[in-house]
Amino acid sequence: MTLVMYVIAIGLVAVSLYLVVRFFVRAYVRYRDSRLIICPDIDEAAMVEVDAVHAALTSAFGPPDIRLRNCWRWPINQNCRQECLTQLDVAPAECLISGVLRRWYDFKLCIFCGKVFHQIHLTDHRPALQSPTGELVEWDAVSLENFQMMMDTYRPVCRDCYIAQSFRRDHAELAIYRPWCEGIPRADDAQRRLH
Repeated sequence: MTLVMYVIAIGLVAVSLYLVVRFFVRAYVRYRDSRLIICPDIDEAAMVEVDAVHAALTSAFGPPDIRLRNCWRWPINQNCRQECLTQLDVAPAECLISGVLRRWYDFKLCIFCGKVFHQIHLTDHRPALQSPTGELVEWDAVSLENFQMMMDTYRPVCRDCYIAQSFRRDHAELAIYRPWCEGIPRADDAQRRLH
């Protein structure tokens, strides 16, 4: 009886391992090749490589996290925001946009509370954006067509401030106005001091 149980357990482990390896290899092959893009910083062609191992591993838990492993403009421009990812055809547009947005937020300050954004992970609550007209936009509402304009003109808003400002907008009768908070320095002032 125990021999049969051992054989079944070994068979289940072998099948599971086969499926995991097969999934990983298929995902790795999808992301591994070099690709030619137009660099948004200099408006010239550049060759990039996607981090295929990272993309394959993260695709096991949902949408893949696409990021560059190498670019022929590196190491000089290695700290770029990798906006060129939106030109790749390796994943749905939402995945590529979220990858670029995660890097765009790095070390920026929330315009309301001044909180510094550190590296945003897939499991984090996603921050929001404020348009030049003052409208708050959720991360998921950014479209590929307006992406470059958004990167240049929108400002970062942390999740807590987005919720508070949305509540204030939607339920103005319940929000409390505190005029004595008007003199508190805003994140824009802190951002100017950093530069």
